Amino acid sequence: MILSSGFKAAWWLPGGHAQTLWPALMRRKLHLQLQRERLTLPDGDFIDLVWAANNGGAIVILLHGLEGSLRSHYTMGMLQALQRQGFCPVFMHFRGCSGTHNLKARGYHSGETGDLRQVLRVLRERFPDRKLAAVGYSLGGNVLLKYLGEEQSACVLSAAACVSVPFELSRAADRLNLGFSQLYQSHLLRHMRRRLADKFSSRDDAPFSPANMAHWNNFRLFDNFVTAPLHGFSDSDEYYRLCSSRPFIKNIVLPTLIIHAVDDPFLPVDAIPEETEVPDQVFLELSRAGGHAGFIGGYLPWRPRYWLEERIPEFLKHYLN
Repeated sequence: MILSSGFKAAWWLPGGHAQTLWPALMRRKLHLQLQRERLTLPDGDFIDLVWAANNGGAIVILLHGLEGSLRSHYTMGMLQALQRQGFCPVFMHFRGCSGTHNLKARGYHSGETGDLRQVLRVLRERFPDRKLAAVGYSLGGNVLLKYLGEEQSACVLSAAACVSVPFELSRAADRLNLGFSQLYQSHLLRHMRRRLADKFSSRDDAPFSPANMAHWNNFRLFDNFVTAPLHGFSDSDEYYRLCSSRPFIKNIVLPTLIIHAVDDPFLPVDAIPEETEVPDQVFLELSRAGGHAGFIGGYLPWRPRYWLEERIPEFLKHYLN
């Protein structure tokens, strides 16, 4: 079902771009005691997990966005908020995002659910009596929704929450190539090109020429010549079609919260799912403002309110306690 969000944007952060940029540029760093774990995958590669606590509560996996990591502006705040509610939060880096290049040529992408499925399998075997949940931001939210739609009643999670999901990847690629949103595209592609150029500088198994990456300066080109061949898709169109989460939402049977802002500069409004696509157990909360993974409230700039860190733990408590 589609609901109106209770979020009220800070008056001093008007518009989607302000909401998107402010936490990334201005949020103070938080410090938590963390424990790192390297998990070996069935294909011999690895991913890195980071545990914020192991207090016996329900385990909540946090999935980051494109080129995200433990340093992403939303990570530590959400880990802390989940920990304060008595949950046991664990941050999952996608392949190659923890600061160490992964071993295989392939990496991660918006529709890669196999690694999440493996992590959940390991956690279920390790903690058979504890409930599991997951929270996904942006690309991580797309991965999570696709996974939930694939697994349906076989899903091992008890609840899930997603923020600022690019429901239709092709529409997101087009939106990020327009106007001020090109700033985000440029920033993300610069990081991706730099990471992949470094990764393949001493190996020869890239299905593309790293020297040509500078010419692929928008997501459609980059995904067509890099993401698609690297992960077995014929082209960017096939990648977008098979990996967009929007068609999978109708198959979700798990209590799932989706938070999205109409002014999200990463996605056009008409790419947001309609009422007929959202089953009763999925709660799509739409707000007029919030930007992309922003949702900053509060009356004073020096006392911001990170609303997501209130809303998401509140939702999960109903299904995990």
